[in-house]
Amino acid sequence: MEMSELVTLLSREALDLIDEVGPIVSSDDALKAVTRLRAAGHSPDLTSAVVTQARLRTRAQGKFGPFAARMLFTQAGLEQATRMPVAARHAQRFLAAGVASVADLGCGIGADSLAFAGAGLRVLAVDADAVTAGITAHNLAPFGDRAEVRHSFAEDVDLTGIEAAWLDPARRTKGHSETKRVTAADYSPHLDWVFGLANQLPIGVKLGPAHDRDSLPADAETQWVSVDGDVVELVVWTGTLARTGVRRAALVVRGEHAHEMTAPADSPDEEPRALGSFLHEPDGSVIRARLVGDVARSLEAGPVAEGIAYLTSDAALTSPFVSSFRIREVFPADVKTLAKALRTLEIGTLEIKKRGMDIDPAAFRKKLNLKGSQSATLILTRAGSKRVAILADRV
Repeated sequence: MEMSELVTLLSREALDLIDEVGPIVSSDDALKAVTRLRAAGHSPDLTSAVVTQARLRTRAQGKFGPFAARMLFTQAGLEQATRMPVAARHAQRFLAAGVASVADLGCGIGADSLAFAGAGLRVLAVDADAVTAGITAHNLAPFGDRAEVRHSFAEDVDLTGIEAAWLDPARRTKGHSETKRVTAADYSPHLDWVFGLANQLPIGVKLGPAHDRDSLPADAETQWVSVDGDVVELVVWTGTLARTGVRRAALVVRGEHAHEMTAPADSPDEEPRALGSFLHEPDGSVIRARLVGDVARSLEAGPVAEGIAYLTSDAALTSPFVSSFRIREVFPADVKTLAKALRTLEIGTLEIKKRGMDIDPAAFRKKLNLKGSQSATLILTRAGSKRVAILADRV
C-alpha cells in the first residue's frame, strides 16, 4: 500500500463505502462488489482500495472479532498481528505489574496497542513504516488522548515518562503484502538493543515460538502461547513484568478458556515406558517450554520412546495441556496390514498423526484406500525401538 492509497482510504467516502460493501468472503463476492461500485461511478483506485479493505476486514474477524468492523489493515499487518484475546492477556500482565503507561515499539497495525488502551493504559504506539503508523492512528482514534501514534524507529523514541515497553521486532522483510522471514540477526530493532532496553525499564518481547532458546536472557520469564492448538508466539518478560520464581510458562488458550503451566526451569523428562491404555499428545506450547515432564507426572504417564513427545499411561486421566486418546489396537507400521485391519473395522474417516517417523500422512492415507462409516485416529510413531501404528479414539 502506498501513502496515496492510505489517504484515499482515510476519506469519509472510502470509509462509508467499506461499511456499505460489508463482508467479502469469496472472489465472487469481490467481483460483485467491484461491479457495483464501478457502476455507481466510483474510480478504479477507490473501488480497489475499498474492496481490498472489505476483504481484509472479513478475514480479520477471526483475530479481532467485533473490533475488525471499524479497523483498517494491510495484508502483512493482519497476518502478523496478535490475536485480540492474546493481546488482552498481554495488557493484563502490564496491569498486574502496576504499570500505567506503555510504549508499543513496533506496533504494526496496533493490535496490542488496542488491547493496552482498552485496558486503561496510556499508550505510545510507534512504527518505522509511515503507512502502518497511519493505519494504527486510525485504529486507535477512538481512544483519543490515551493513545499517541508516532512514525519513528524504536531506537529513536524518547521514553521519558514511560513505565514499560512492549516490543514486537520485525521478523520479516519490509512490505505491506508479500514478505519473507529474516534471520534473528536482521530483526528490527536488533535484539541486542531490545534486550538492552530491559536495563532501563520492564519489557515484554514478542518473538516467534521457534526462536533460539539459548539466545534469550537467563533471568527472564519465557512464555509460549498456543491458541486452539497452534503455538502462536513466545513472549519474554523482564523486570516487574516477570513473575517471581517463573522462568518457563505454557499458556494454552482454547476458545474462551485459558490454562497455564509454569515452572522455575525446564522440567526433567520421565523415563520411557511400554504402551498403556491411553496416549497423550502434549500441546505445542508445553513442548516448546520443555514442561512435558511435569505434564507426564500429572497424568502418571511417560514417553512412548526416547525423544518422542507422546506420553502413555494406564490411568484414565487427562488435562488441558494434552489431547488424550484411548488406544484400541497397536499394529506394525505396515500399509498392507493396516489397510486390511481398517477395512475389517469399516473405518472410512481417519485422522492421521505422526512423530518420529518420516512419513507423509497424505500419501500414507491414499495407500490405505479407506472405506466405511466408522472413524478413528491413527498415530504413527515409535514405541521403544519399534515403528508402530496406534489405532485410537479421542477422549
